[in-house]
Amino acid sequence: MASSLLTRQLTYTLQKNLKLSLPRGRYISQTATKNDVDFEYDGPSMKTEVPGPRSRNTGAVTFFCNYEESRGNYLVDVDGNRMLDLYCQISSIPIGYNHPALIKVLHDPTNVSTFVNRPALGVLPPENFPEKLTESLLSITPEGMNQVQTMACGSCSNENAFKTIFIWYRKKERGQVEITKEEQETCMINQSPGCPDYTIMSFMGGFHGRTMGCLAATHSKAIHKLDIPSLDWPIAPFPQLKYPLEDFIKENKLEEARCLEEVEDLIVKYRKKGKTVAGIVVEPIQSEGGDNHASDDFFRELREVVRKHGCAFLVDEVQTGGGCTGKFWAHEHWGLKDPGDIVSFSKKLQTGGYFYKDEFRPDAPYRIFNTWLGDPAKNLLLAEVINVINTEKLLDNVSRAGKVLLDGLLDLQTRYPHLVSRARGRGTFCSFDAPDDDKRNRMILKARNKGVVLGGCGEKSIRFRPALVFKEHHAHLFLNIFNDILADFK
Repeated sequence: MASSLLTRQLTYTLQKNLKLSLPRGRYISQTATKNDVDFEYDGPSMKTEVPGPRSRNTGAVTFFCNYEESRGNYLVDVDGNRMLDLYCQISSIPIGYNHPALIKVLHDPTNVSTFVNRPALGVLPPENFPEKLTESLLSITPEGMNQVQTMACGSCSNENAFKTIFIWYRKKERGQVEITKEEQETCMINQSPGCPDYTIMSFMGGFHGRTMGCLAATHSKAIHKLDIPSLDWPIAPFPQLKYPLEDFIKENKLEEARCLEEVEDLIVKYRKKGKTVAGIVVEPIQSEGGDNHASDDFFRELREVVRKHGCAFLVDEVQTGGGCTGKFWAHEHWGLKDPGDIVSFSKKLQTGGYFYKDEFRPDAPYRIFNTWLGDPAKNLLLAEVINVINTEKLLDNVSRAGKVLLDGLLDLQTRYPHLVSRARGRGTFCSFDAPDDDKRNRMILKARNKGVVLGGCGEKSIRFRPALVFKEHHAHLFLNIFNDILADFK
């Protein structure tokens, strides 16, 4: 635990113009020197409860936003409430709201055509599209990959990655033999051999999207799947680690070994009943399912199991990719030269898609296809996002801010063990467990009304998904506000 987080006499001043009074005897986190660009606000400013009078709504809408007035790490709603945003549109804002560098891209007259003319990329791409891909997505290819397929969102990225795996696997089985007339005819009526009985193995607690194939591999919340027909695809257990990790080394190692054994057993079991496991999909950190972590050793061993059985390995980095764990790709923490066969992405990367190895390239046009196949305008923005990440060394910033955030959560866990448990994280990709769903939801609501936006996941977890420009002083500010919430929580 950083000693700064234990120093009670430090002031709560965030910046030279921000003065906040605190009750005596409360825990106060150290502040950090502010060196943000001018476009960011000084701190939260609350005028009403949230949702306020202009933001009353029903359904899934939390509140309506004033994006024009939002800046950096601060989200403003239609009632003028300014909130420190540690959720960032479900982890999809990479460098904060209205970043000047992105505004500049939009105002560049040479980019106008890209923004107003959205092409059918698969058949009529713009002249400069290969060049722009080189500047954006192909500059961040994961280890061992140099091919990319763009898509519009995370679900369609994984859905088409599944299709790519099936095409690859059937081609591997077929060998040099030509596609038969029987295969062509039976595929049209959803029957074998044209539609082989292949499966994708997923893990309990995983979330990979809401399209039909992805939904069969999603196991995080019942509301996602209820009433939707699904596929008989294998579901392996994901390790349920005990915390603190250093106190349960033996137990967690046995748990991970159990899960790996079950993966192999399921591959064999499904093969015996004629349902081949063509691929396995996994998140480096199960996000929607509750921020469930496994050790790097678990993923290294899982990679070997997949290779041993001749399956494809799909690493779903839709939520973990883009730098939030302190590395651009979360799977880089595994330390493997061959971490996966396909890596899917979206959210912070502004567009969707997946990277893949050469052998997974489809063998004919239109096998992986839709009208838009992504959006060149988003690639322009991504190229500038990558430039900002590199220029401002934001991955280093994520590591520093993430340490302050996680150390602070661990300290709050010590102070309020009845409210905070299982604090965990990598970079700023942090979370903790509340006692139950009701208390978790009330904590999120209380934090919002104090000027902090948080998100929930799993059964009772609170997750943190700030932008890459979230800095140490933002972490200290949050910790002070949240400490007050916990101190008064009933």
